[in-house]
Amino acid sequence: MISANGITLRLGKKALFEDVNIKFTPGNCYGLIGANGAGKSTFLKILSGQIEPTNGDVVITPGERLSFLEQDHFKYDAYTVLDTVIMGNARLYEIMKEKDAIYAKPDFNEEDGIKAAELEGEFANMNGWEAESDAAALLNGLGVDTQHHYTLMSDMPSNLKVKVLLAKALFGNPDILLLDEPTNHLDLDAIYWLEEFLINFENTIIVVSHDRYFLNKVCTMIADIDYGKIQLYAGNYDFWYESSQLMVRQMKEANRKKEEKIKELQEFIQRFSANASKSKQATSRKRALEKIELDDIKPSSRKYPYIDFRPNREIGNEVLTVENLSKTVDGEKVLDNISFVLNREDKVALVGPNEKAKTVLFKILAGEMEPDGGSFKWGLTTTQSYFPKDNTKDFAGDETIVEWLTGYSENKDATYVRGFLGRMLFAGEDGVKKVNVLSGGEKVRCMLSKLMISGANVLILDEPTDHLDMESITALNTGLEKFKGVLIFSSRDHQVVQTTANRIMEIINGSLIDKITTYDEYLDSDEMARKRFTYTVSADEESDD
Repeated sequence: MISANGITLRLGKKALFEDVNIKFTPGNCYGLIGANGAGKSTFLKILSGQIEPTNGDVVITPGERLSFLEQDHFKYDAYTVLDTVIMGNARLYEIMKEKDAIYAKPDFNEEDGIKAAELEGEFANMNGWEAESDAAALLNGLGVDTQHHYTLMSDMPSNLKVKVLLAKALFGNPDILLLDEPTNHLDLDAIYWLEEFLINFENTIIVVSHDRYFLNKVCTMIADIDYGKIQLYAGNYDFWYESSQLMVRQMKEANRKKEEKIKELQEFIQRFSANASKSKQATSRKRALEKIELDDIKPSSRKYPYIDFRPNREIGNEVLTVENLSKTVDGEKVLDNISFVLNREDKVALVGPNEKAKTVLFKILAGEMEPDGGSFKWGLTTTQSYFPKDNTKDFAGDETIVEWLTGYSENKDATYVRGFLGRMLFAGEDGVKKVNVLSGGEKVRCMLSKLMISGANVLILDEPTDHLDMESITALNTGLEKFKGVLIFSSRDHQVVQTTANRIMEIINGSLIDKITTYDEYLDSDEMARKRFTYTVSADEESDD
């Protein structure tokens, strides 16, 4: 068990947390939620000992091991992938290295033998002989192939480093597991594997995530941070949302009834306070009035943007025809004679782990990359707006946010442009911020403002939920559901894909699977079953080699 006792953290004059008392017990997965800036990641760092609170302390049951997901992608560059994962259990790794050093001694003596025997006993008690196979199983489950297991971390691509650090946090069955945005940069297959792992994990989990579907799948409790306090709710994210909304409605209804009673008493007192025969009753009513207190209902610190994509022109029957598109990137054929036709009612989600193939297809359709072969043709009534995964070049200039967005607007009136920024929570002075100093989330909100102001009837979106908080993802989800045009997009957010897409595409080995279906139905389909079976068998075969 881990508990926070009287935790207060002050940053200058501001108290991020004020006298927080909370216990996290074994067998539960706690979803730590709250608005951007509420202190979710900071609270995890306090629990893990990375940050000292101003007051209060964190207590862990003696003998229990805490593990957390690290964010420094360069910390383990000198180690192999497999060693990095095993280092998740620091004592086990220390024993392994100490044993190796003793056995490598040229002057091995009796004292060394005794020490080695002690270490071997401790090693066996910690299931050390299964350490490498356990680490390999975690890596394979997350999609890090066996061929990478002995590669130095410095030579690993960043998307695989994320998975290695996650495997490190999961390794060795820790008693307390702290995960800060574990689904970031994971493909949907890896997220599916992680969900199943956490569902079957029997110890304490505390997780921060912006993925509502993920929280619904894995959480048994929700810890909601608002106004420096943490309130526990039983159940998953949807249950928290309904419960919290119900509590506010009940408090408002209780206040409404109290206000009616106050008005009734005030009217009686006003009418009869000067009437001698009614004076006692008036005095009694006055005492009753003084005892009535309205509940203090604080508005939530959460802020939801307003996202509404309105096409300037209705789309015709001919939208997009793609014929035999092929593209090779860095020696890999990512698209191999791909053909499909988009119709006016289509909302297409590109899914699967092949991030490069999806991004290449989006870039070709957006006119930012030329195919090696094949062709595509947009219908005459279509106008396209593109959201790239990497928006670095879009914000390389020195303009203010207002100037930047005005450049994409047909209407150059500053008030008109500021209206779109206001919808995305850029209020007042925010408009004069330089675009080259914006955070990742602010850049995404700017890009969404650009899409809205474009009035396009076809949206091409490559991972638009990256860097957004849960409130913005919820607003984007609603905006995409209401959008009257054609959509082709990718997203790691299961709920966005499930509630938005009516057609699923996946690129495997350069070839296209194309199904008119929902995402959940696709995951349950024969194609996915065969793919998972093939993936599992190949991973097992690699482990046996």
